[in-house]
Amino acid sequence: MARDDLYVAVPSSFRCPISLDVMKSPVSLCTGVTYDRASIQRWLDSGNNTCPATMQVLESKDLVPNRNLQRLIQIWLDSVARRQLDADSVRNSAAVPSQNQVKLLVKHLDINCFSSLTKIICFARESEENREFLAKMDGFFSKVLDFMRNAESGIKIVEQVVKILDLMLTKISDKKPLLETNCLSTILLVLQRGNSDSQIEAVRLLESIAVDGESKLKIGQKEGLVAELVKSLRKENPRLIEASLSFFIAITMPKRIKTVVIQYRIIPELKYLLSQPNTTTSITEKALELLEELSTCKEGRVEIWHDSVLLGRIAETVLKVSSNATEHAVAILWSGCYLFRDRKAQEAVASSNGMTKLLLLMQSNCSPAVRQMSGDLVKVSKPLAAPMMPILLAAPVGVMGGVG
Repeated sequence: MARDDLYVAVPSSFRCPISLDVMKSPVSLCTGVTYDRASIQRWLDSGNNTCPATMQVLESKDLVPNRNLQRLIQIWLDSVARRQLDADSVRNSAAVPSQNQVKLLVKHLDINCFSSLTKIICFARESEENREFLAKMDGFFSKVLDFMRNAESGIKIVEQVVKILDLMLTKISDKKPLLETNCLSTILLVLQRGNSDSQIEAVRLLESIAVDGESKLKIGQKEGLVAELVKSLRKENPRLIEASLSFFIAITMPKRIKTVVIQYRIIPELKYLLSQPNTTTSITEKALELLEELSTCKEGRVEIWHDSVLLGRIAETVLKVSSNATEHAVAILWSGCYLFRDRKAQEAVASSNGMTKLLLLMQSNCSPAVRQMSGDLVKVSKPLAAPMMPILLAAPVGVMGGVG
């Protein structure tokens, strides 16, 4: 129990007239006076038949629970406990709340919620055990989701909620509520107005709920969401760019989503990423993987293969970035040049340094699939690159620099 003199004086009606302590289980006698059950029971068990406060003889020794008073006492005790928690936080802002403190924070999450959410985040970050504890707590996720559904929740509150959900991603068994229109609108708000960390967490949250065709379509059809994510590819934050690319790779399996994403001009943004000298290996790999996925639909093929500059960028990554980047790049070129025999794609490969690299790949220790695709590409591009073939065939394998 909290100390009586912690922040406010104990209301006299909350004290037992016998023990003078705050009552735990208030009960009333027939005289109308209320006592703590343990205290009055001891009085009666000692042979007394009067009311201790009035000394009236009792016509009945029945004890009637005073539910209203018990509820008021509990509200007061919770208030004192919350204030104690806030005071402890001021004295030591880095302290991780205890499990009992977290239970109280969740119970009163609508009161001083920013401070409470901050402490819950601190608790969740501390350990896997703490995240398990939160996941099993009755009503925790429903209260958190209430903030997501509430259009009046401020951006700072919403950022805290997204942070909690990001920490708890692997603990959320039913993610369908996050697909509600209001929840998706809240995520969009974070992408538009949140700080960089919150935006990254929001993108990861979206990727985690895109678990099937239905959820992917719902996310893809949410007005403004795809457009905002495409914009994020131009922001100067490699972690945000990488998170957004991972999201697009996860969501673009359905053809309808590919079409939507292409309509929002994502291919020029991928071309931009591949043209930047400081683009990281991971971003290059993901950009190529996404281009490979988009090339499986007609709209994607037309836009990729009819852009000679983009095809040149793709060809340049072969044997230059990483084995994963090489595999994705070769798959894109093979699809255009060999599988669909697109003339412009063949010309782009033949006119670039792509032929040299393809010949080197055929002699390298890359995967059998990549060697086969490289051989196919050489066959279809040979007529266009015939004047260069003697030089290309004489190229030394060592040019690869050990990449394979």
